[in-house]
Amino acid sequence: MPTHSRHQRQHKNSRSYSRLDTKTIVNSVLLVLYALLAGIATFLMYSHNILAFRHFNIIYTALLVVVLVVSLVLIIRKKGKLVVTVLLVIFSIVAAASLFAFKSLIDVAGNLNETASYSEIEMSVVVPTNSSISDVTELSSVQAPTGADGSNIEALLSQIKSDKGVNLTTDTVDSYQAAYENLINGSSQAMVLNSAYSSLLELSYDNYESNLKTIYTYKVKKNISNDVSSSNKNVFNIYISGIDTYGSISTVSRSDVNIILTVNMDTHKILMTSTPRDSYVQIPDGGANQYDKLTHAGIYGVETSEKTLENLYGIDIDYYARVNFTSFMNLIDAIGGVTVYNDQAFTSSAGDSFEAGNINLNSDEALGFVRERYSLDNGDYDRGKNQLKVIKAIINKLTSFSSISNYSSIMSTLQDSVQTDMPLDTMMDLANTQLDSGKKFTITSQEVTGTGSTGELTSYAMPTASLYMIQLDDASVSSASQAIKDVMEGK
Repeated sequence: MPTHSRHQRQHKNSRSYSRLDTKTIVNSVLLVLYALLAGIATFLMYSHNILAFRHFNIIYTALLVVVLVVSLVLIIRKKGKLVVTVLLVIFSIVAAASLFAFKSLIDVAGNLNETASYSEIEMSVVVPTNSSISDVTELSSVQAPTGADGSNIEALLSQIKSDKGVNLTTDTVDSYQAAYENLINGSSQAMVLNSAYSSLLELSYDNYESNLKTIYTYKVKKNISNDVSSSNKNVFNIYISGIDTYGSISTVSRSDVNIILTVNMDTHKILMTSTPRDSYVQIPDGGANQYDKLTHAGIYGVETSEKTLENLYGIDIDYYARVNFTSFMNLIDAIGGVTVYNDQAFTSSAGDSFEAGNINLNSDEALGFVRERYSLDNGDYDRGKNQLKVIKAIINKLTSFSSISNYSSIMSTLQDSVQTDMPLDTMMDLANTQLDSGKKFTITSQEVTGTGSTGELTSYAMPTASLYMIQLDDASVSSASQAIKDVMEGK
């Protein structure tokens, strides 16, 4: 055989082996990458109980393992190199997408829990708008209701001393309302103001905001703990606190919507109990066990609102979800809108018209629907019923398979508008139980009633204000309490 021909064949075989080795190396690298992505995704799935319904997690794991084993065997045998490349690329993308989705879910739940672990209260020193005082160093004392809000006031003054080197003394008054009136009538130079009370004061005084000048602000951060644990993880109460404010979801503010969701996963029943925001109730903690509007409980923190309702109905509340109603309504767009039955035709204060019968609502329409009370026959009672209708419609959408397709939008909206102390593992247990059963929840609602009046009852937070409040009917409260307990007992 000629030497030249032999060299040509050797060179050709060398190039062929080189190409073969390159494909094998590429596939080996892809296999390692796929194994890494699939391994992390699987670990997150099992450690957080994700997709644990109808054996979906087991099927998903088996599929990933089969792809891994088949690819490994083919690489070792140096067969089907192109098939292995395509297979590994496709399933690496699948594993990466799963990993991203699982990690996003865990991060969102973590954020929901993190913001629920603390509250923020903006404390300020304010003076009249026309005051020549522009800095706290020009003051020696301030008026403050130390008996009603001592810890927050002390935290503010301590920060001022540390930051400005000024040791301010306090002239004690009974309430922020008294301090504000003294400031405006000129009998004091400056006062401490808890921002949670601002919404109360601006309802009672004209030009409230324009009358004040803020010269120092400090955010007090407080930890919130949840000590209650349900003995039956399938039966529990969730307190839904609806706020309508701008800024951080952790900012302390009034609670305009107060709903208890009693959930029984065994019987697939949910009872929604709404308590009017103007209910005259005994408020613990910062409320000093005095009577006041229920909405005012929120200014002492969500845990105080929770305790107030626990005491009112004689129940334990296991978790809470604090909802910024303005941004929460965006969830309705994420789930494709909701349909509710409207009992009475009305036009809202914003000019939106709602016909009687079944109506389809987007986020803007839903917000107008749940806010309106002045155009309704029974005012705040009917507004509470409309809020329950929208929440019920949202729950029905979220507990259906159709919501899975809008996963990303739903997660983003929840992160921006909700905080809850319910752990991710509990959320996943509930979601898996629901998806496993495929059953629809039977959702019912109730609202306690009473007699409303203006100026006849005294508010602890606003003692001299003439406020509208509702003296709850004892029989109505007792009936609602029993209904909650019946659902929990599976009746």
